[in-house]
Amino acid sequence: MKQKYYLFLNDQERRFVIESLNQLRNKLIVDGKYTDAVDEVLIKIIGAKQRNFKVQ
Repeated sequence: MKQKYYLFLNDQERRFVIESLNQLRNKLIVDGKYTDAVDEVLIKIIGAKQRNFKVQ
């Protein structure tokens, strides 16, 4: 059975993760390597639902 992980990120953290993955993807393209894994994670993060919640 596959294990699921959940990340709770605020807007700034989410933007930082997307920018970092995009930089990694660009570096892989320049090096001529495959970007499939990075693309999958990037699509999942961009398409993820955003929820508002309070931390107590």
